[in-house]
Amino acid sequence: MSLPREFASDNTAPAHPAVLEAMAAANHGPAHAYGADAWTARAVAWFRDEFGGETEVFPVWNGTGANVTALRAMTRPYHAVLCTPYSHIQVDECGAPELLTGCKLVPLPTSDGRLTPALLRGAVKGIGNEHWVQPHVVSLTQTTEYGTRYTVDTLTQLSGVAHELGLLVHMDGARIANAAASLDVPLRAITRDVGVDILSFGATKNGAINAEAVVVFNPALVREMPFLRKQSTQLASKMRYQSAQFLALAEGDLWRANATHSNAMAARLAAGLREIPGVVITQPVEANAVFAILPPAVTTRLQETFHFYVWNEETGEVRLMASWATAPEDVDELLAAIRSEMAA
Repeated sequence: MSLPREFASDNTAPAHPAVLEAMAAANHGPAHAYGADAWTARAVAWFRDEFGGETEVFPVWNGTGANVTALRAMTRPYHAVLCTPYSHIQVDECGAPELLTGCKLVPLPTSDGRLTPALLRGAVKGIGNEHWVQPHVVSLTQTTEYGTRYTVDTLTQLSGVAHELGLLVHMDGARIANAAASLDVPLRAITRDVGVDILSFGATKNGAINAEAVVVFNPALVREMPFLRKQSTQLASKMRYQSAQFLALAEGDLWRANATHSNAMAARLAAGLREIPGVVITQPVEANAVFAILPPAVTTRLQETFHFYVWNEETGEVRLMASWATAPEDVDELLAAIRSEMAA
């Protein structure tokens, strides 16, 4: 049985061969557990080279775990976390951030997945009022769930306003590599250097298997992290296998090459879609996601051969994701199918 071509998520891509080779190479003999191994030491050193020497790094199992652990370090149960209606913590984590932090998530209206300084200023109110949850954290997603990205200047402005208002800044960086590749900047230029306090660093969507990390830039948030990671069930006993994945992606900046490729495949797809009458691209294509409106009947027929998600059932908007493993011929085949269906 043939499987449909994948455009549903970069999570559906296989692990990069270099990642598998690195894990196999780490699988020889004993190693100290819970991160006290040589692979983790080298991975932490890489993170510090990328982000700055005082960076603290806590590998975890998955993106939800990274977000929950990071937010627990930043909040008390009477706090509010400001985010967008599309953010992963709001939509796709089954209430885990609210359950495990005790906080309230407050989504702020935005049409493109990005927050603005004006939205933050309007949302910070009721400070000192014991009847209201207290805004304490803003969570930014880079790149956003809509495939858009924040520029360096915008992040600098947002973090500056957030800190002025007494907010800490969390970044959900599940696709941080795609943002850095798209902007052609170092990782620290869109995180530590612009005032982010804690980063949920994602590698799984960029060629890894289960390698994510909480990267802490604000020293005041470090002390409790080891305990919060353990209590959040995110401490791996055989951490060398996670760390080996980071090291594989670090070698020769493979992380950037993978992200650059997936971004390029999304750009190729978007360019082709713009030439098909009746197809409407709804968001700027700035990373590895394309959002477009297709007639529902066309979507139904396409999904017999191609795996992708409907983002908005009311409008017919679909999400098409590229990954490090997406080939040009995969994109061209999808475009040919859409062209044929739209002409039928």
